[in-house]
Amino acid sequence: MDFDKIEQRSVIKFLTLEKNAPKEIHERLVAVYGESAASYSTVKEWSSRFKRGRLSVEDDRRAGCPISAVTDENIMKVEQMLMNNRRLKTLEIATDLGISKQSVLTIIHDKLCMSKVSSRWVPRMLTPLHRQTRSEMSQLNLDIINEDPELFLSRLVTGDETWIYHWDPETKQESMQWKHAASPPPRKFKTLPSAGKMMATVFWDTEGVLLVEYMPNKTTITGTSYAETLTKLRKAIREKRRGKLARGVLLLHDNAPVHTSRVAKAAVNNNGFVELSHPPYSPDLAPSDFYLFPNLKKSLRGRRFSNDNALKDAVQLFFDTQDKTFYLTGLELLKSRYEKCIDLRGDYVEKQ
Repeated sequence: MDFDKIEQRSVIKFLTLEKNAPKEIHERLVAVYGESAASYSTVKEWSSRFKRGRLSVEDDRRAGCPISAVTDENIMKVEQMLMNNRRLKTLEIATDLGISKQSVLTIIHDKLCMSKVSSRWVPRMLTPLHRQTRSEMSQLNLDIINEDPELFLSRLVTGDETWIYHWDPETKQESMQWKHAASPPPRKFKTLPSAGKMMATVFWDTEGVLLVEYMPNKTTITGTSYAETLTKLRKAIREKRRGKLARGVLLLHDNAPVHTSRVAKAAVNNNGFVELSHPPYSPDLAPSDFYLFPNLKKSLRGRRFSNDNALKDAVQLFFDTQDKTFYLTGLELLKSRYEKCIDLRGDYVEKQ
């Protein structure tokens, strides 16, 4: 209990019994206690209580749940309620059980060791067959890696397509900045990516980017155009990676329709590539999706490009300024992701 409050309430009680008006009592308190004096509304409330016969100057005992509310019975009830509906609010649980919200929080956090988390976005709701396929293909590729990890990485080439924008606004997390405690928080208006965009196809290995192709405006990638890109990829490998074709190129790309079309499959074989297995709906197992493209887009985000050429220059600059360690790291992560996918029985691999 704050003894200053008790003291002032005692004064209020005494002056009230002397028939002083609340306004006069408040003025006398201000004259003695200054800024720490009770407010006029407080004086008026307590004066009214004393006039009605109140004797105590201490706060009333608050209604609430005793510590005994955290009982084995209530713990079981709370757990059962949460198992039936994992979106229940603590206030709803407290009201149903007739216990305090704080007791509910104690049961949930300290006794049940539970916490409330938001759902994470996943590419697709995986069926048991999808998970089985992801697990089996991860094991198949992991076996190839484990035979000779160094040789595997030296043979590996991976690629995919992605959209890049003339203007891609920063995320809320990326726009965070330091400020003084007294400074107002910065404000950020919600914006959307610009209509100006390009589809980029990028192939890379442990040493860097081998080929970047941009689709002309108002055109789409087809099996035929992708087959032509694979032929260009072989030429780029021959020019930039001496000896790689002789070792045999392991090509890792996803199973988008244009990649699995008959003409694209024929191009893979005609160019002497060996295609690695990749399960459906699995961007978390594609190095371009989980590593290269997020880093590229992070460097572009928040910057405005006046035209396609300016955007292309920025993309090329990003690739050129990364050292070999950057690309090697991205492909080395593939092994741990396969292992994690197997451990999760084919479920999606979160960020590592």
